[in-house]
Amino acid sequence: MTNKVRIAIFAGLIPLWTVAQHVKITHGPYLQAVRENEATIVWTTDVDAVSWVEFAPDGDESFYAVERPSCYQTKDGNRVIGKLHKVTIPGLEKGTEYRYRVFSKAVLRYEGQSDVLYGHVASTNVYRERPLRFRTLDTGRKEIAFTVVNDIHGRIDDLRALTRNVVGERKDLVLFNGDMVSDMEDETAFFAGFMDEAVKLFASEVPVFYARGNHETRGKFNVNFSSYFPTSTDKLYYAFRQGPVHFIVLDSGEDKPDSDIEYSGLSRFDAYRSEQREWLKKELRSESFRTAKYRLVIVHIPPVDSDWHGTLEVREKFLPELNNAGITAMFCGHTHRYNGLEPGPLHDFPILINATNTALEVRADATGMTVERKDTDGKVLNRFHYPAK
Repeated sequence: MTNKVRIAIFAGLIPLWTVAQHVKITHGPYLQAVRENEATIVWTTDVDAVSWVEFAPDGDESFYAVERPSCYQTKDGNRVIGKLHKVTIPGLEKGTEYRYRVFSKAVLRYEGQSDVLYGHVASTNVYRERPLRFRTLDTGRKEIAFTVVNDIHGRIDDLRALTRNVVGERKDLVLFNGDMVSDMEDETAFFAGFMDEAVKLFASEVPVFYARGNHETRGKFNVNFSSYFPTSTDKLYYAFRQGPVHFIVLDSGEDKPDSDIEYSGLSRFDAYRSEQREWLKKELRSESFRTAKYRLVIVHIPPVDSDWHGTLEVREKFLPELNNAGITAMFCGHTHRYNGLEPGPLHDFPILINATNTALEVRADATGMTVERKDTDGKVLNRFHYPAK
């Protein structure tokens, strides 16, 4: 809109409803916080809008066969107006596939509940294209498969190579184990750095679970990270169960002391890790954890292989709780180099530190869990097998 048009609108010479009223979906949609009975869809638009999701059971009948139920983005009873949209679909059946469509209606003017002017609507296409789909989690599932990548730092080609088979091989989920970008200066950093490509490859239909790395804590946009990657606990540490595997996702925070000059007095990660330790104690007593055949810990900074402050904090605050808890394995990143550590004096479970340009491809069933570390060409570099507990 030019300045002349704006002046004319303010002067009352041009009615507001005669100017462009279009809205565009700029990023997403992608799946977050998928559980047995609900799923959250996230996307962004170029202008302020109100948003909702229509969903339908899987099947061959047209999405237009009947009126589909709608779920709206609301907060405390009010519909949310903005550019970031997060809609949770509740009341779903476990292990069930659903089709969905997202909508955003532009809000041109909002002067209160009695004075709202709407514009055009943007939506994903279910007319000429196959509707987007997702499947809810299922603790009773007998076999699952998933992929873990980390330390991509915006290298789109590597992300593409390491996750190219996620949809074709029907993976249950993907885990981003930190440092997918080098900083969080603005919204563009993570969308251009990895998430737009993830959406093209799989993230609209395969859920992404995120363990924040230390680089996602950096940059003036870092406090907004959790708004784009919501979790079941509304925290960046959380747990979930898919089939025989219970996942504990921890946030290792920064790698240097809070007082380091690099953080300009803005870091308080020691207290944050202590907070997680108290949550972890409770999580290890949960029925989901206790009844799982496999118990995985996902954390960016490993508790070994370094004497930096972040490593020591993870070692001192998390390992005492995890030892003797029957952990199958811990998956880490951060060092940019591979290391496979057998149980030892500090930890009674194996630790796999994945490299920056390899993926961990995992399959688990009643007989055991197999982990293959693959390079960008798909070559298997290492293979591990963990028996069921």
